[in-house]
Amino acid sequence: MNAICVDDEAQVLKHTVSSCQKIRALDDVRGFTLPQEALDWAAANPVDLALLDIDMPNMNGLELAEKLRRIKPNISIIFITAFNQYALDAFAVHPTSYLLKPFDQARLAKEVEYALSLRPNKNPSHITVQTFGHFEILVDGKTLNFRRSKSKELLAYLVNRRGAGVTRQDAFAALWEDREYDVSMQKQMDVVIRSLRESLQNYGIGDLFEMKNRSLRILPELIDCDMYHFLEGDEEAINAYYGEYMSQYAWASETEAQLTQMQSNKQ
Repeated sequence: MNAICVDDEAQVLKHTVSSCQKIRALDDVRGFTLPQEALDWAAANPVDLALLDIDMPNMNGLELAEKLRRIKPNISIIFITAFNQYALDAFAVHPTSYLLKPFDQARLAKEVEYALSLRPNKNPSHITVQTFGHFEILVDGKTLNFRRSKSKELLAYLVNRRGAGVTRQDAFAALWEDREYDVSMQKQMDVVIRSLRESLQNYGIGDLFEMKNRSLRILPELIDCDMYHFLEGDEEAINAYYGEYMSQYAWASETEAQLTQMQSNKQ
C-alpha cells in the first residue's frame, strides 16, 4: 500500500513520514509540504492512503482531500491536526479517521490499519482501470506508462466503448476531432495503434487489445473498472463517483453527463 503525508510544517511532516514508514502495511510513503505537489504526485502514481494536515495556507487539508477524491475515488483519508474545531467540517469529505496532534506511534498504526481494512477487496483482475477523475490503468498496482499520450487516449476511448468495436476512422475522429482523416493522419493513426500494442505487451497485457476486421476493441472481461461497476449498480462505485469522468478528454463529457444523471436518479 502507498501513502502520502502532507503538512506545511517540515518537522511535523518528517515525524509523520517516519512514523508511517514503521508501519509494515505501507510499502511506500511520500511526504509533501505543498498540497499541490501532493496532488500532482497522486494524479500520476498509485496512492491508497493520504494523511493530511488541515490548517495549511493556499489549499487547506479539506480542499486537498476533496481534490484527491476526484482523482482517486477510493483513497482513504486520515486528517491529522492540532485543532479539534475542524472535526465537523472534516467529516463532510468522509475521512476514515481524525487524529489530534501530538499522536503516538501505536495510535497512528491502529488508525492506518483500520483505514486500510476498509478498502475494497474485490479485484478479480490484475488490470485495474480508473475512469473517475483522470483516466489511469494499473497492472498489479503499478501505473502503466505510455510512450505516446494519444496511445493512452485511444485505450481510454476503447474502455469507454466497453468492448464494442470501433473503426480506425471513428477512433481518429474522437482523438483528433479537428483534423481530416487524410493519408498523413492515417499513417499517424497507425503509429498510435502500434505504440499502444507495444505498451500493453511491455506490461504483459497485450491480450487486452484486439484488432479484427479493421475494428478495434478491448476485452472488458479482463479489467476491473470503476465505471463498469457503476453501470452494474455497485453502491461503492456509485458513491465513489464525484461528477468527473476521464476529465482530461473532451469526448468523455457525454458519458460523464450520463453517469451524473444516473447517479442523481439513484439518490
